[in-house]
Amino acid sequence: MLAAALSPCLAADAIDQSLTGAKGDAARGRAIIANRQVGLCLLCHSGPFPEERFQGTIGPDLNGVASRLSEGQIRLRIVDPSRANPDSVMPAYFRTEGLTRVTPSLRGKPILSAEQIEDVIAFLATLK
Repeated sequence: MLAAALSPCLAADAIDQSLTGAKGDAARGRAIIANRQVGLCLLCHSGPFPEERFQGTIGPDLNGVASRLSEGQIRLRIVDPSRANPDSVMPAYFRTEGLTRVTPSLRGKPILSAEQIEDVIAFLATLK
């Protein structure tokens, strides 16, 4: 289902079109990233969140991510990181099919909604 829905939007290493058809809100995106119960991003990543202690070191630092990747490349890495790196340990935040280690109560449900993903992208796009 995800592949069919996104196929017109997929470039070689990016999803160039918004999942919602609109830009996200950077302030809401920052809050999602910093919230350890919603985005879970800081378990693996560090970034410009001086108020947050114990940021992760497994994934790349989020500082400067918009200098390294386009919005479409960021979107692909959030929606389904295995498309960019088959060995990635980062979870697919929007893909729901073909996953093997998902608790039964969460099967078929994305980690983040399309709107939340666009909010996260809007914030990450500010990190040049």
